[in-house]
Amino acid sequence: MAPKKSPGLPSADQILHFIKNAREPVGKREIARAFALSGSDKIALKSLLKDMANDGLIDAPRARSLTPAGSLPKVCVLRVADHDGHSIFAVPEHWQGDGPPPRVRVIEQGKRGALGVGDRILARIEERGKGYAAHIMRRLQAAKEAMIGVVSEDIGPSGRPILLLKPVDRRQKRDWLVEDAGECAPGDLVLAEMAGRHGVRVTERLGDPFAPRALSLIAIHKYGIPHHFAEAVMAEAEAASRLSIDDKVREDLTHLPIVAIDPVDARDHDDAIWAMADDDPQNPGGWRAIIAIADVSHYVRPGGALDREAARRGNSVYFPDQVVPMLPHILSSGVCSLKAGEDRAAIACHLRIDAAGKLLSWRFARARVRLAANIAYEKAQAAIDGAGDAVDPALLDTVLRPLWGCWGALQKARDKREPLDLDLPERQILLDDKGRIASVKLRERLDAHRLVEDYMIAANVAAAKALEAKKSPCMYRVHEAPTREKLVTLKEYLATMGQKFALGQVVRPAIFNALIARVEDADERRRVMEQVLRSQTQAYYAPVNAGHFGLALGSYAHFTSPIRRYADLIVHRSLVGAYALESDKPDVAKIAPTTRLSDEDAAGMARLGERISAAERRAMEAERETLDRYVAAYLSEHVGDILPVRVTGVQNFGLFATIEGLGGDAFVPLSMLGSEFFHYDEAAQTLRGSDSGDIFRSGQMLDLRLVEANPLTGSVMMAHPDADDSGEGRAPGKSRGRPMQGRPMQGRRGRPKNIRHQGRRR
Repeated sequence: MAPKKSPGLPSADQILHFIKNAREPVGKREIARAFALSGSDKIALKSLLKDMANDGLIDAPRARSLTPAGSLPKVCVLRVADHDGHSIFAVPEHWQGDGPPPRVRVIEQGKRGALGVGDRILARIEERGKGYAAHIMRRLQAAKEAMIGVVSEDIGPSGRPILLLKPVDRRQKRDWLVEDAGECAPGDLVLAEMAGRHGVRVTERLGDPFAPRALSLIAIHKYGIPHHFAEAVMAEAEAASRLSIDDKVREDLTHLPIVAIDPVDARDHDDAIWAMADDDPQNPGGWRAIIAIADVSHYVRPGGALDREAARRGNSVYFPDQVVPMLPHILSSGVCSLKAGEDRAAIACHLRIDAAGKLLSWRFARARVRLAANIAYEKAQAAIDGAGDAVDPALLDTVLRPLWGCWGALQKARDKREPLDLDLPERQILLDDKGRIASVKLRERLDAHRLVEDYMIAANVAAAKALEAKKSPCMYRVHEAPTREKLVTLKEYLATMGQKFALGQVVRPAIFNALIARVEDADERRRVMEQVLRSQTQAYYAPVNAGHFGLALGSYAHFTSPIRRYADLIVHRSLVGAYALESDKPDVAKIAPTTRLSDEDAAGMARLGERISAAERRAMEAERETLDRYVAAYLSEHVGDILPVRVTGVQNFGLFATIEGLGGDAFVPLSMLGSEFFHYDEAAQTLRGSDSGDIFRSGQMLDLRLVEANPLTGSVMMAHPDADDSGEGRAPGKSRGRPMQGRPMQGRRGRPKNIRHQGRRR
C-alpha cells in the first residue's frame, strides 16, 4: 500500500482551530498526525510553531502542550497575586490576552506550607463556571518581579526603626517590609523585587517622587514602556539623519505656502496643509488641497535596528512632563519634523474636492516642502476671528482663508455622513516655567482643531482608497459597530431616564447623535454621551477592512502621523511600493536601500496590527494614569475644600465622581455619605438613603469635601460636607471645609512644585 501523501503545511489559523477544538492536550506530534505531515513538512511545522509563539498566537511552554494565546492551558505556571486569609488567587505568569489576566482560585490540598503573594506554582487548570480553579502540582522557584513604591520609615514590633515600601499601584492595599534597602533612603521612589514571602529588595533608586518626570516615570516602569534607545538604534538614527533628500523622485513644493497648525508646545510636526480654489471649470466651487506628511519612510528603513525598535514601541507616549518618542529625537523632533523655513522630505497627498466636500481624485507623491510657518491653533483661530497681529498678515488671505474655505466644503461632507459626535472634554495639565502645576483644566475645542482634523481624515481616507485601488496591503484603522450586549446595556440605562432605544434597527452613528440631541438638559446630555461612549468598541489596526463606525467611513487608514505611530509608517511604505516612489539614489552606509513595504512585513500585517494595537492600549492606560496622578498632585494642597462634582457612577459600595473644571476622578465610599442605610438600585444606578430619602444618581451635581489626594497613586477620596473626619456618618449643621472662590482650582499652586514642562503634542 502506498504511503499517505502529505497535503502540505497547515496555516496558522488551521493550527489554532485544531488546538482550540481538541479534547486532549496538543503538541507538535498531534498536529503532524492530524494534518498527515511527514518529512520536510514536519521540519517546517517546528519553525511555524516557533513563529506562532514569537508572534503571541500561542503560548508554548516547555511541555508538549500548546495553547491559543488569550486562554489558559490545562497546565500552566501561576503567580500568587492575592491572599485574603480565606482564599488564594493567582494570575498566569505569562498572559497574551487583550484584557487583564484572569484571577484563578487556588485549591490547596494537604500540608504544602502557606502560599504567599509572589509565590509561583505549576498548576492543573480547571474551568469552573465563568472562571478557573487551579490544583497545585508543585511549587516553583521564586521569580523576580519589579514593584514600584516609596520607601518610608516606621517603628517595628520590636520597637526598632524599619523601612517599608508603599506601592504606588492603588490596587495593592498593603505595605512591604524592605529587607535590603541598598543605597535608598526614606522618601525615595524605588524599584523593588520580592525577597521572601513578606519582604522586598530594592533594585534601583529612581529618586525623589516629586522630582521632574517622576509621575510619568511611575507609569513608564509600571507598564514596561521602552524609554531608552540602544546604541545600535541611535547609531542607525544618526546615519539616517544624514540622508539627502535631493533625489529625482520628489516634487518640489517649496514654492507653496504650506503651513503646519499644531499645539503651541508641539515638539514634533507630522503634518502640514495648503488649499486653494480649483480653477477647473468642471469643478465649480471646488478646491485643491495638499496634505504634506513627514516622509519618515525615507529615514526609517524596513528590517533595521531602528525599524525594529519603532515597531516594538508602536507609538510615542505623551505625558504632561515628557514625551517617550517612537523614534530618537534626532529624527522625531529633528530632520523628520516639518519646520518653517527648512527643506523637509514629505509624502504629499494631492486632493481635488468638490463644493459638497466629496473627494473627486487623489494622488500621492514624494515631495520636498519648505513650510511658510508653524502656527499654534490659538493663533490661527485668532487670525480668522479678526485679530490682526495673531499671524503674519501675508498669511491670512493667501493661506488661512483658503484653508477655511476648503474646510467649509469638507464640513458639508462630514455633516452628510453624520459621524458620531461626542463633545466630551479632555483634561489639560498646564505647567509654569518653573515646572510647577499652574492649573488643571479642560482643553478648549476650537474650529482650528476641527479644521486640521477634517483635513487629516480626508488624507487618511484617500490613503486607504488609493491602496485598495492598487490592490496593495493596507493597515486599516478599524472601528466596529457596538455589540448587541453593549447596546442592551445602553437601552437599559436609557430606560431609567425615560429614553427609548430600539434594538432591532441598523445601528448608525446618526442614531446616537439623534438620541443625544433629544436630551435638553445639559447635565443629562453629558451623561448620555458618556454612556454612548461606553457602548462603543475599541478601535484597532488590521489589514482586513471592517470600516470605521465612529467616523461613518467605509475605508480608513492612519497615514498622517508617521513620526509617532508605526501604523502610519506601514501605510507610507505600502504607498511607496504601490505608486513606484522608490528612489534609486545610493544611500549612506549601513542604511537599507529600500523604503517600500517588505514582503515579510506585508505577510505579517495581521500579527503586527495586534502588536501595535496592544502598544496603543498600553500608552493610553499609562497616559490616563499619569493624568490622574497630576490631578491628585494638584489637589493635594486643597484637602478640606468643598468642590463641585458630577456623579459619574453609582455602585453598592459608593459613588464615583468627576470634579468640575478638572476632570479628576474621585471616589466617595458609603461611609462618607452618611451613617444611614442606603438602598442600591442597579437598574436605575441610584443609591437612596433609608432615613433621609436622599437619592444619588449618575449625572447629579453635588458639593463634596476633599478628604484625600495621593499624587503617587492618583487616588482622590471625597465625602459629604457634613461627614466627620473619620467618615462615620454626617454631623448635621457642621459643614466642614471652605468653599473655593471663583472658578475651581484655576491658578492655584499644587504639588509637585518642581516638575518641568517637556512639551506636548496634538
